[in-house]
Amino acid sequence: MSLAYFENQTFESINFNQKALPRGEYENCQFLNCDFSEHNFSDYTFADCDFNGCNLSLAKLSKTAFRDVRFTACKMLGLHFEQCNGFGLAFSFSDCVLNDSSFYQTKIKKSVFRNCQLHAADFTETDISENVFDNCDLQHATFDNTNLEKADLRTAFNYHIDPEMNRIKKAKFSLPEVIGLLGKYDINISR
Repeated sequence: MSLAYFENQTFESINFNQKALPRGEYENCQFLNCDFSEHNFSDYTFADCDFNGCNLSLAKLSKTAFRDVRFTACKMLGLHFEQCNGFGLAFSFSDCVLNDSSFYQTKIKKSVFRNCQLHAADFTETDISENVFDNCDLQHATFDNTNLEKADLRTAFNYHIDPEMNRIKKAKFSLPEVIGLLGKYDINISR
């Protein structure tokens, strides 16, 4: 059975809970204000696609391929990116809510997160080297055995990263948020 192929198409204001998006490969497509909540994206491929204003909360991502995909102003609660196809995995997020999402053991080097909320996101054993977290809220995000080398967290906030449990060589931080590297020491810092 061959999968459907869609190229240069726009899908706008569609509720895919009522009628499923056909399983297949989507290249250079746009998804505008669509509802994919709890949709099963297993074995789908998205290449050079844009998701704008979409709800992808609790979608299933088993073997889903995201290759150079851009998410803008999307609601993406509870996603398990570690289940995605790792080959060519590349995406960026702008103005998205990714609370309770997991990137466990993924390799997503050089990804960009801009103006995102990542409350309780799991970056355990994730390679996020050279990533940019621009104005991102990382409250209760988990960093454990995470590669943050050369990552840019200068404008990120609410993070707690243990430098002894993570690789942070040449990562970029700024004051006063850099205090999040000292949280485990239970010390008082004053001006």
